[in-house]
Amino acid sequence: MRIGFVGSGFIAKFHVKSFQSVRHAQITGVFSPTAEHRDALAAEVNGLELGPCRAHATLEALLGADDVDAIWLLIPNDRRLEAMQAIHDAVKSGRSKVRAIACEKPLGRTLAEAREMLRLAEDAGLAHGYLENQVFASAVERGKEIVWRRAVPASGRPYLARAAEEHSGPHEPWFWQGQKQGGGVMSDMMCHSVEVGRFLLTAPGAARDTLKLKAAQGSVGYLKWTQDRYAKALAHDFKGVEMKAHPVEDFARATIVFEAEDGREVIVEASTSWSYVGAGLRIDLALLGPEYAMEFSSLNPSLKVFLSRAIHGSSGEDLVEKQNAEQGQMPIVEDEAGTYGYIGENRHMTDCFRHGTTPIETFVDGVEVTKMVMALYKSAETGQVVNLPDNSLETYVPVPARVGSARGGA
Repeated sequence: MRIGFVGSGFIAKFHVKSFQSVRHAQITGVFSPTAEHRDALAAEVNGLELGPCRAHATLEALLGADDVDAIWLLIPNDRRLEAMQAIHDAVKSGRSKVRAIACEKPLGRTLAEAREMLRLAEDAGLAHGYLENQVFASAVERGKEIVWRRAVPASGRPYLARAAEEHSGPHEPWFWQGQKQGGGVMSDMMCHSVEVGRFLLTAPGAARDTLKLKAAQGSVGYLKWTQDRYAKALAHDFKGVEMKAHPVEDFARATIVFEAEDGREVIVEASTSWSYVGAGLRIDLALLGPEYAMEFSSLNPSLKVFLSRAIHGSSGEDLVEKQNAEQGQMPIVEDEAGTYGYIGENRHMTDCFRHGTTPIETFVDGVEVTKMVMALYKSAETGQVVNLPDNSLETYVPVPARVGSARGGA
């Protein structure tokens, strides 16, 4: 499978790292609007012998290349629909031989955008996959397999999934801008948590719609980054980020209720934040049933180091993503690409696209995730539980993504 990357930022680099562990795949092309960035990523791909890879000056050049079978769409949220339209047009007109597309989360900033992404992919006849890495995390895959094989037959299906993801804030300015990103942490990270929870609660091999979305209750908080000190720091570090004038939430909480195939309720309980200061990125997951529990925490790895105050070094992220310290007792995530699920998702997408099978995460799932996130935003704004179906979600725009809007509910 010969893959072209659209995007060359932080997440693209994570994907490049993961492809070192994926067979039957080459990264043959890269496009991003910044020549320096696309050239650097192409050079990195070639240095890792994952190519040969060429940097393309335009999206049209990448799509028209004779050595690209599939596109990995990795650009910022506000540019994805435009790129998807260009991909659709190039394929439909015969100017591109691309036959598959995988898109980073979230699929859209609104439900309308997500539905249009799906429509364009299907109208162009493209195989499609939704890149939700936590579903493919090694601990998630192994834990789910054991629970459903050993515990469920003896005592019954799981009924509660808990998911939390927290770190100290994103790397790029567009994440902090509600219109570009689609919101704040509820949009950026809750899409991970609700989907990994839904996945854990779904029986292995069962259709994803065996769980019927019934209700959503969400709340948001503006805990750290709207404080004067931190808002000024963000404005200094990131041009165009004005948390006082255009605040986005840095904490979000969710309760999602589904009806299972037996008619019983099952629940996903999740929280996410950009206001967490610890060793680094923290992912906590749990799956609970009548007589069992599965638990995972990314900051409890098997490898740790201690560095005393006598050791000084430059700041970086060489031990764990979103690292906040370089001294003391530090957890080390030995293989972030595997632990967080990037290897698993890229191996799965590559194999499915090569063999013509449907991925377990498609744009259909991306639409469902966006629907859940929009319901949570509406709940946070109104202070009410949102019962599904709710047709108003089709045109709903989260408060932080509206021009000149005030804060949502807390």
